[in-house]
Amino acid sequence: MSPYHHGDLRRAVLDAAVAAITEHGPAGISLRDLARRAGVSHAGPVHHFGDKAGVLTALAAEGFGLLADALAAAEERTRDFVEVGVAYVRFAIEHRAHFEVMFRPDLHREDDAALVAARDRAGLLLTGGASSVSDDAMAGVAAWSLMHGFANLWLTGALRTEHLEDPDTAARAIARILFP
Repeated sequence: MSPYHHGDLRRAVLDAAVAAITEHGPAGISLRDLARRAGVSHAGPVHHFGDKAGVLTALAAEGFGLLADALAAAEERTRDFVEVGVAYVRFAIEHRAHFEVMFRPDLHREDDAALVAARDRAGLLLTGGASSVSDDAMAGVAAWSLMHGFANLWLTGALRTEHLEDPDTAARAIARILFP
């Protein structure tokens, strides 16, 4: 990543946060490190985000927005609820830094308006499609739990992946058990 040069400092700090989380996890970032990575003074991130929780809140909101876009694209492309679940797993793998922050309210401000709006949009896309395959109100929760759990197990290396194909194929097969 190249340092910030009078462009979008907010974007540069968020990109630095993604890089730092990828390297050290979300608990390991600091505003000083993000400023260094973005090539600005410590005051730059503070001006835009206030504190570390502000950066992580913005990153979580961005993540939920990206997730909602991925889920909507899968739904539009395939009209298959299982493929929406596969898109969820793919998002977690391709946007791991975002994913690691999105579901950690201890790291961000969960009542932030932008975060709430993005989280609600993603949630509706994820759980709302379950009504097309089941009348049970808990089907959406079951589907989300299944895909979220699988994504976490895959990301942490807890699964013995030598017995599984790629994550998309495995997620698809697992989702088909619940939603044939």
